[in-house]
Amino acid sequence: MAIMIQAVVGNHVGQYYIPTFAGVALSCNEFRWSPRISREDGLIRIVPGLGTRAVDRVADDYPILIAPGKPELKTNVTPDERIRYSPKKIDVINLKNNAFETIEIEDLLREHGSEISGIQHVLSIYKDNLLKNPSSLFNIDFDNDNTVVTFEGLISKTPFLKQIKALLDILQEKMGTPIDIEFAHDGENLYLLQCRSQNYSREYMPTPIPKDIPNDKIIFSANRFISDGYVPDISHIVYVDPYAYSKLSNLSELKSIGKVIGKLNKILPKRQFILMGPGRWGSRGDIKLGVSVTYSEINNTAVLIEIARKVGNYTPDLSFGTHFFQDLVESSICYLPLYPDNGNCIFNEIFLEKTNSILSELLPEYASLSDIVRVIDVPQNTDGMVLRILMNADLGESIAYLTDPSQKTQSPVKMDNCIVQQVNDFWKWRLYMAEKMASQLDPERFGVKGFYIFGSTKNATAKPSSDINIIIHFNGSKEQKEKLQLWLEGWNLTLAEMNYLRTGYRSDGLLDIHFVSDEDIAKKTNYAVKIDAVTDAAKPLRLKTPEHPPK
Repeated sequence: MAIMIQAVVGNHVGQYYIPTFAGVALSCNEFRWSPRISREDGLIRIVPGLGTRAVDRVADDYPILIAPGKPELKTNVTPDERIRYSPKKIDVINLKNNAFETIEIEDLLREHGSEISGIQHVLSIYKDNLLKNPSSLFNIDFDNDNTVVTFEGLISKTPFLKQIKALLDILQEKMGTPIDIEFAHDGENLYLLQCRSQNYSREYMPTPIPKDIPNDKIIFSANRFISDGYVPDISHIVYVDPYAYSKLSNLSELKSIGKVIGKLNKILPKRQFILMGPGRWGSRGDIKLGVSVTYSEINNTAVLIEIARKVGNYTPDLSFGTHFFQDLVESSICYLPLYPDNGNCIFNEIFLEKTNSILSELLPEYASLSDIVRVIDVPQNTDGMVLRILMNADLGESIAYLTDPSQKTQSPVKMDNCIVQQVNDFWKWRLYMAEKMASQLDPERFGVKGFYIFGSTKNATAKPSSDINIIIHFNGSKEQKEKLQLWLEGWNLTLAEMNYLRTGYRSDGLLDIHFVSDEDIAKKTNYAVKIDAVTDAAKPLRLKTPEHPPK
């Protein structure tokens, strides 16, 4: 064990010691607030002062979120939103008290704003309903200006984003895995504090999508703008019928739907219900576009789902959660857009519209809205089943289905482009099938002397898309080899289809087969070097014999 002592980056500012700003950057972005942002665009969480408020999620404040690959796409667009979701507090080291403290940014700026190096790149000035960037430190009146932390100058006038993106790309390439870094800036220089492999909690891992789920168990599927996620054991569905909602014309009726959602948010079990509604949750202008709610009225849901139903040839735009995107991120609430009229998707309207609703029991005063807002107790209506939602950005697919709560799903997985730490059992199934195949292979009929397995299946590291690597020691005739290859191709296609049904990962075949001869074995050439190797040797599997017929 070793202890590393690292100097704090920063400058003296009055009685405090702080960097101008700090934060964390991730090479793989799983919190995309626009369909134009890809995972490879990365994510930065940045705050003024010490980076503790960026690294750790806090309940009383927000970091600024930036996609370094698409910095022009902001999480918040209007001045009101940018002010609301800007950092209001700052972590500092108080040299006078020798203590770590959290203070108001406004107070620090009023007393020592002019002493903070590069602060003009951190702040914008709110005036006449506009946010303006100061051209220099001398253009800021710290006593009278309404300053807002936006980092707009940092984004538009400095090389910071290019530096961060270059660091992420280089480190990811050298480490061979997506990474996250911690950084700090003293107003003049950027400091890299830490780099490590990027990890996610299970809730944000890519989850295999089984293809053998009966259609009558599927509530919905989706294939557009999917993030990674795993949401188990949902007990309640709150469904705002898009067609019924669109028929409301009275403003008070439209607003009452938001009130109902707010009340349900308080009484339903936290993180065990999902909200499904038309268009844009949180609409503040034309609330015909979506249910008018604030974040506090939806903050206990597990998933926020926006439904885009076609009206004629027109499909309405969704908000992608942007009305309170940062709240969703900080609270680990999943977001999912649904396009039910897309011919490749399933949307079980019969279940959502015909299953018994308990709204009138929960909120008798709103019983008149039961045809618009439906509350479905999933276990009560499905003999104890729960709703489970699987999301896989790599496949671009998501599915919500009914299942027994004791039934386990395939483990979230380690992907090529976004790494998560999770032990999986994909290798176990592959090894079992390889053993089954070997036990049914007649060596005399096909001229086979040995059957070996190597690679990810043998080493227990297989992913849902991994091949089964096989070495066959062959010494038969040309005719025997042709028959063997035909026999193996049947297994190849069958296993590929089985793997697709289990995980949703499609391939032309699952077997990667290599033939070696007696000469290869003798000279240790070709893949024969793996047979009886000192390290990472191929594993021999038992062939069919009269004493050991296939089971």
